[in-house]
Amino acid sequence: MDLPGKLKYTKDHEWVLVEGQSAKVGITEFAQQELGEVVFVDLPAVGKMLKQAETLCVVESTKAASDVYAPIGGKVKAVNAALNSTPDLINKSPYDAGWIVQLEQFNGADVEKLMNAEQYKAHLGDNA
Repeated sequence: MDLPGKLKYTKDHEWVLVEGQSAKVGITEFAQQELGEVVFVDLPAVGKMLKQAETLCVVESTKAASDVYAPIGGKVKAVNAALNSTPDLINKSPYDAGWIVQLEQFNGADVEKLMNAEQYKAHLGDNA
């Protein structure tokens, strides 16, 4: 499984990419494989303040509906509106076109506590 080295990861299979004063968030390749074909994403409202580990959104697949948790706290700056019409971007491109939200006003210390690609791969173990 290819894990981008520039991302930070959680044990719950979310990723974070810090870009200046904002951070993109999505789910990992492993998470989308476990979910199966994504058919709907219930995106949060722009401007919503999220606490770390709070439900960020709900991703519905052909298998189940799953909560996605905020890997870091922050304010929703933007949502990936393309997911409204093409939710399977999460399956096709989980680390690029399938991002879910962009956060601002986040705590950099929260980001530093997340796993790097090597640590996340070790967390996945035989599933990597």
